[in-house]
Amino acid sequence: MSALKVYAIPNCNTVKKAIDWLKANKVVYEFHDYKKSGITSAILTNWCKQVGWEALVNKKGATWRLLTPELQSSITSQKAAIALMIEKTSIIKRPLLEINNKIIVLGFDEAEYKKALM
Repeated sequence: MSALKVYAIPNCNTVKKAIDWLKANKVVYEFHDYKKSGITSAILTNWCKQVGWEALVNKKGATWRLLTPELQSSITSQKAAIALMIEKTSIIKRPLLEINNKIIVLGFDEAEYKKALM
């Protein structure tokens, strides 16, 4: 299996659960911290092609809720969503697991992790 890359922010509870699961199951991975390393438009465009921008924007989190209603209502296209995700990386649903530039799991679900990685 090629290198697993985990895109996330380390202080998120869901990410902590995912990382704990990966470590407990001895899955080797590389961690990409959105906060420290950012994210590129090219990567986000690739992900949008795979799962759609709607799946990538976390509308359940605090970052979304803190946006003004005007800004929330302006996120109606891939271009607008990518600009927002680059500016506010905490709004990207996480963790996102990728192998060879292909998303294998978005979010954390133990059954999905087992299916994808075991």
